[in-house]
Amino acid sequence: MIDELDVAFEEDAEGGGSRRDNRAAKGRGRSAVALVLTLLLFTVLGGGIYLGYTKVAGFFVAADYEGAGSGPVEITIIKNSSLTEIGNVLVKADVVKSTKAFLEAADAEPRSENIQAGTYVLRRQMAAEQAVAQLLDPNTRLSKGVTIPEGKTAKQTFELLAKATGIPVKDFEAAAKDPEALGVPDWWFKRTDGKPVSKTAEGFLFPDTYEFDPKATASQILKTMVEHFLTVTGEIGFADGVQKNLAVSPYEALIVASLAQAEAGNADDLPKVARVAYNRAYKKKMPLQFDVTTNYWLELNGKKAKHSGQLTEAEMNDPKNPYNSETVVGLPIGPINSPGKAALTGAQKPPVAPWLFFVAIDKAGHSAFAATDAEHEKNKKKACDNGIKLSDC
Repeated sequence: MIDELDVAFEEDAEGGGSRRDNRAAKGRGRSAVALVLTLLLFTVLGGGIYLGYTKVAGFFVAADYEGAGSGPVEITIIKNSSLTEIGNVLVKADVVKSTKAFLEAADAEPRSENIQAGTYVLRRQMAAEQAVAQLLDPNTRLSKGVTIPEGKTAKQTFELLAKATGIPVKDFEAAAKDPEALGVPDWWFKRTDGKPVSKTAEGFLFPDTYEFDPKATASQILKTMVEHFLTVTGEIGFADGVQKNLAVSPYEALIVASLAQAEAGNADDLPKVARVAYNRAYKKKMPLQFDVTTNYWLELNGKKAKHSGQLTEAEMNDPKNPYNSETVVGLPIGPINSPGKAALTGAQKPPVAPWLFFVAIDKAGHSAFAATDAEHEKNKKKACDNGIKLSDC
């Protein structure tokens, strides 16, 4: 029995068909399947990790186009725009893909702080770096801007605008005939002193540096300037302030601001000159005797302005001049130029003082103010001593 069992055992061992061999084969099969499944699992997990990384990375990498783009597009950057605001304008016009990409490109370019307001010709779908470079290239800028200095008359303003835009002066003159159509509210043309009103655009074309769309019309340009005037006067509370504190209409205060702008030799004297105008026109009810009103009338009639000492009696006392302040009591019928913010503020909040006279006493433009004739005479002597040419010197 032992021999038979030994033989049987040996046959199983050599025949390769024993249960032990079958179990091993099945074990190896299961291992192979497990290996394949494990590799597949890692592949799926790895792909998920990669896709997850790509998605997260997208939050940190700014979307951007490549290359120089194609197809011209005009974009306009308004004055005092931040880089973020510029980026938003570019995204809206499909010039760059994201504001973030533009900001990163701008941060990498130190000169980006010099990007100016104006209208530019760029291309659609540009790399942000290319867009920054184009904005810094003066050849892509269509409008170069025009500066209207404080104290310019409407006539002088039209000439400056015509030179900068190529639009004829006559177009600006025609557009200015109806100031209400340009956006000036009708309540501006009211007075409390019973005097007539000069219903023109004079005084409402706010002095500043502008960037106009190259396609803008004369009317659109003047509307922009009027809107700027309304914004500035609104910010400083001009209309309410003068009515509450001075008991005059905003229009009368605008006239005073324009007179101060023309007469004052420096910003510090603007509110002081305004005070003299108010005192003479309302408290003393006497002529202002501001030579600038005569010069304004000369300019309206196509003549050149003159130095005070060169004005003739006939010019200063011209009865046809509605801006006559030599012999006519009170304020003239309207503003004589476009006053700036400082002049407007000075006319809104002049100092409390009894001054009735002023005279320039040095070549830096400083004036001395007086309440009496005797004080004024002393100031005039000081002016003469300092080399200021007065008729009394």
